[in-house]
Amino acid sequence: MTGRGGEEFSPKTLGQNPVFSITAPPRILFGRGEAAKAPALIRAFGARGLVVHGANPARAAWLVGALGQEVLTLGCRGEPTLADLAAALTDARAHRPDWVVALGGGAALDLGKALAALIPASGNPLDHLEGVGNGLPLTAEPLPFVAIPTTAGTGAEVTKNAVIAVEGRKVSLRDDRMVARLAIIDPALTDGCPWPVTLASGLDAVVQVIEPYVSVKATPYTDALARPAIGMGLSALQRLQVAEDPNARDQMAWVSLCGGLALANAGLGAVHGLAGVIGGMTGAAHGAICGALLGPVLTENRAATTGLARVRLDEVCSVLAGVLGTRVADAPRAVQAWAQGAGLPGLAALGLDAVRHGAVAAAALRASSMKGNPVALDQEALCRVLALA
Repeated sequence: MTGRGGEEFSPKTLGQNPVFSITAPPRILFGRGEAAKAPALIRAFGARGLVVHGANPARAAWLVGALGQEVLTLGCRGEPTLADLAAALTDARAHRPDWVVALGGGAALDLGKALAALIPASGNPLDHLEGVGNGLPLTAEPLPFVAIPTTAGTGAEVTKNAVIAVEGRKVSLRDDRMVARLAIIDPALTDGCPWPVTLASGLDAVVQVIEPYVSVKATPYTDALARPAIGMGLSALQRLQVAEDPNARDQMAWVSLCGGLALANAGLGAVHGLAGVIGGMTGAAHGAICGALLGPVLTENRAATTGLARVRLDEVCSVLAGVLGTRVADAPRAVQAWAQGAGLPGLAALGLDAVRHGAVAAAALRASSMKGNPVALDQEALCRVLALA
């Protein structure tokens, strides 16, 4: 069974790796009402702290008020840039916090995670960034980091990297020690999230259980998380398209958590390899980009794979087809049509001009996410994906 680069796939190399490690926070709280436990648990790390929140500080007022007066708050209005990180780092170091909490979407979680890692570290952030910097290990143990997501999508509450935009590129600050000491996933914090955000972040969550499942680095652990969540995520999104539904919110929060744990241990694939480049070029929302790419990447991967890799891709398409009421072969096109009908824009509407497809594809080939893709797609194949998206 031929796969990536022409080498043979076997149960050992795809989905059934018998030797693996597990990266995850030492404590995860999941369920409605669990956020109420946050203040007491956070205070156990010390008196002085930093709370990173999203664009609306009012959404963090309940937590900041409960934590006391020795708390500095920093807002994150969008996906963090190197300049955002540097400015926040100056303020945060002056405050000398004992801990860092991030309450918000994936961008706020990334900024909080990066600050927790870099406040005790010496040197410039570029010393530790991958791709544009030296990618050096951290010089000191990160501060205790607590992640409380308010959207269901990125899974950043359980990953060991923070994504930072640098000169039109999205790169990672990554270290095993960056995993949160505590992650609190309370689906009630996502109730009432606007539909465009729900759709984009939710499709990101669905992608993040599909790509680890078909990844060449998949393990029994990541399979157990990812496989049951694929259909659950898409079905929950369909219900939320019609009306607010607490049960569907609960399911999307679970899918997002499963995706974060799965990708932290099995990697991703071509959707994220392309999305990181496109996001850096256009500034478009990461989840929307991933949603637009999902169907076309499934199409290209199925056309290029055989053996166990193809079996896994067909299994994913069978799950999607069952939810969407279509044939397995039509599932990639059907999921794309459903997402567009639900309001998801295509790549052109997100700001990617067709003349830049070649440059995007060339840059994506160097992305770390591509290493997990079930087959090595060349620049021409990636251009076909972009044309369809």
